[in-house]
Amino acid sequence: MENINLVESFSEFKEFKNIDRETMMRILEDVFRSMLIKKYGQDDNYDIIVNIDKGDLEIWRNRVIVEDGMSEDDNLEIEYSEAIKIEPDFEIGEEVTEEIKMKDFGRREILAIRQNLVSKIQEYEKNNVYKKYIDKIGEIVTGEVYQVWKKEVMVLDDEGIELLLPKSEQIPSDFYRKGDSIRAVVLEVELRNNTPHIILSRTSPVFLERLFESEVPEVYDGLITIKNIVRVPGEKAKIAVESYDDRIDPVGACVGMKGSRIHGIVRELRNENIDVINYTNNPELYITRALSPAKISSIKIDDDSKRADVYMKPDQVSLAIGKGGYNIKLAGKLTGYEIDVYRDTDSYIEDVDLQEFADEIDQWIIDELKNIGCDTARSVLDISVKELVKRTDLEEETINEVVRILKSEFE
Repeated sequence: MENINLVESFSEFKEFKNIDRETMMRILEDVFRSMLIKKYGQDDNYDIIVNIDKGDLEIWRNRVIVEDGMSEDDNLEIEYSEAIKIEPDFEIGEEVTEEIKMKDFGRREILAIRQNLVSKIQEYEKNNVYKKYIDKIGEIVTGEVYQVWKKEVMVLDDEGIELLLPKSEQIPSDFYRKGDSIRAVVLEVELRNNTPHIILSRTSPVFLERLFESEVPEVYDGLITIKNIVRVPGEKAKIAVESYDDRIDPVGACVGMKGSRIHGIVRELRNENIDVINYTNNPELYITRALSPAKISSIKIDDDSKRADVYMKPDQVSLAIGKGGYNIKLAGKLTGYEIDVYRDTDSYIEDVDLQEFADEIDQWIIDELKNIGCDTARSVLDISVKELVKRTDLEEETINEVVRILKSEFE
């Protein structure tokens, strides 16, 4: 017990705590200084030397030599007769430095040091975790699933810090096993009984925003601004984007070539359907875009009550409402208007997509008609045969046959 080898004595704290060696040694010094103050009333005349390489700690006490019988404080002064036992050449007024050994402390003091060390390390770790994650709120973190419970999942980050993903913050189709990798956004950091609890979320709109920042450089660089995001986690999301640079198509940049950029986001969100639309200050246009892919005939807006009556052809109503009503629900949240959809029966004219006739009309003929803007049966029938011959490379006989097939559909 002559040497105070603290790395050996307290190695279990170093192994199981997320704490670096230098910090550990600083905490050790603080613990022993607290003990010295408690034992002697002060620590000003003590030098504590921490050897990081060797992992040991030395305590040296400095006292002034006084004449025999003149010492008023044995902690600060040493009588001459005692001093010359340490070094015969000492003289009155000089300072004596001597090492304090572990045997100079009692068993009770050693136990107190140990308990204080445990307390200090725990306090440091809690503060360190809290400070680290309070600054990470709104950021994506990656961790490994450590434990799966009915109401939440425990995740460990790369430093072994415990994070919690509640069931309410999981996408409904999320399913995890121990060892799985998981990405989520830091939602909040709570202090419960002075212990930090880090709550993650995969359902927050912020998670989707951060995913776009990671996949779309223009969003990360601020060239494209995300104005609003609304979600039904795992089902559908709508995101409004805007670019202040006319050379940048915000929707195209976010989707990527053949959906390359948005595909990874959709996969991360368990195939959540994502609509990216151009933001606008024009409420009518904004609502029209938000209800995509449905086509709108007309809109009546009441700005005071924030209501919008939308009229559309009967075959567009189901598109506007969407599966489970998600499309119209999210469009309302995105635009801030309560949207009511009505069938515009007066303007409704039955029509059929030209592609529906592919079994009767050759595809190259359909493509030729589409090239001049005719993508439905009625759009073809509304143009005379003579004009169709003039605008396409099709023979009159071919066009007459196409017209006959299309007309038969409405008879």
